[in-house]
Amino acid sequence: MSDDRPEPDRIEGAPHPCETARLIGQDRAQADFLKAYTSGRLHSGWLITGPKGVGKATLAYRIAAFLLAEGPEDAGGGLFGDAPPEPTSLEISPDHPERRLILAGSHPRLAVIRRAVNEKTGKLQAEITAEPVRDLKKFFHMSAADGGRRVVIVDAADEMNVTAANSILKELEEPPARTTILLIAHQPARLLPTIRSRCRELRCVPLQAEAMAEAMDQAGVHIDEREAMTALTGGSVGEGVRLAMHDGLALYAELIALLSRLPHIDRPAALALAESCAGKGAEVRFPLVIDLLEQFIARTARAGLLGEPDRQGAPGEARLIGKLAPDDRAARRWAQLQQDLSARIRHGRAVNLDPAALILDMLFKIEEVAQGVTAA
Repeated sequence: MSDDRPEPDRIEGAPHPCETARLIGQDRAQADFLKAYTSGRLHSGWLITGPKGVGKATLAYRIAAFLLAEGPEDAGGGLFGDAPPEPTSLEISPDHPERRLILAGSHPRLAVIRRAVNEKTGKLQAEITAEPVRDLKKFFHMSAADGGRRVVIVDAADEMNVTAANSILKELEEPPARTTILLIAHQPARLLPTIRSRCRELRCVPLQAEAMAEAMDQAGVHIDEREAMTALTGGSVGEGVRLAMHDGLALYAELIALLSRLPHIDRPAALALAESCAGKGAEVRFPLVIDLLEQFIARTARAGLLGEPDRQGAPGEARLIGKLAPDDRAARRWAQLQQDLSARIRHGRAVNLDPAALILDMLFKIEEVAQGVTAA
């Protein structure tokens, strides 16, 4: 389904969502959709929500295959004209003609809207623009010939710009007959309230350790440290694949070792870490270090309110977090730091701040808060 161009809905090292054989850990969401279908209360708009990487796009493609395989509206019933039995799952055989068309990216009754590639730079655009949404008018007209269902997948809806969002709202307000619009949203609060009100929500949940391991095995990525992986990813298979591909668990253990000396940090070690995130070849390590440091701060803030985490992301993490966030007052300090650093990171990236300087700034801000918390 892909060429050499980047795809916004594909995780490096994992199958595309439409290629994923099984959806693991989202039985409730599948059951909710099937119940609506069999009861005759199939909404035209569905909002599929949940954290990144937990299977929202996979669910959308399963629903699409299920609906497209239904056939034309005037198709006959069973052998003697009776109604076919109600389906008990969304499962469609990989050999089904409709499924093969989806896998080939050429189904005439499926439209997929996602961020496009900038033809000049070869990079993905920052948002979904209005043009592909406006093209739905043409899609609806051309796909209506055989009377079958039509499906639109928007991945991700919270990446639409204002014009695109208003255009999709018009389609939700007056949907064509036998059309289902599936909006995938990582942050549904960013959507227009009117879009949310027009859709029924399907909530996908973070995966537990066993389901995480099973889903990652299916993606071709085996992990031994199941508890640590689940702790750091929040039950996101997509994030788990990313960490596994780039030795993220080992890197997090390295960060915990560096931070274990807090409230005072090892300056030479901090400088060495920062320098490892700069220069050629550090394009992956730099954002990964930023994300893991933000994860550590978030886990520390939560621990001040809820106690030490049940699962450790690395040896010694729970003890360190317990020292840095003994109470809710400390939790507020770490939560504020997380907000401040997120803003500083966005600004630093926007002005192309030196990666080493950005990492050092994060580490020294962590040290500053640690000193304030432990001195109190």
